Amino acid sequence: MSYVDGFVLAVPKQNVEAYKALSATAGAVWKEYGAREYVECVADDVPYGELTSFPRAVQATDEEVVVFSWIIYENRQQRDDILAKVMADPRLQGDEWKEIFDGKRMIYGGFEAFLRL
Repeated sequence: MSYVDGFVLAVPKQNVEAYKALSATAGAVWKEYGAREYVECVADDVPYGELTSFPRAVQATDEEVVVFSWIIYENRQQRDDILAKVMADPRLQGDEWKEIFDGKRMIYGGFEAFLRL
């Protein structure tokens, strides 16, 4: 079964196009190193919940939009190998992401898939 890295973050609305450009570069790098899929999604129907929600999780303001992303790999070992290469790739070494979104509010983690229909 596959392995998935998942991400949720808040992007200021005025930075969405810059984020899309940055993620296109990042996605190409991930795919080049062997990721099976790289998906980025902008929130369309994610209400601010009373207790829990995507916007609450990343402390999104009214001036921000939630982005939900995932990367699929064959397995955990492949993910670890690819991630090491991605993190060392000079195309992703800049700090421009810091001007596009607040990485301190990004939620991310690795998941072992158990069902895929």
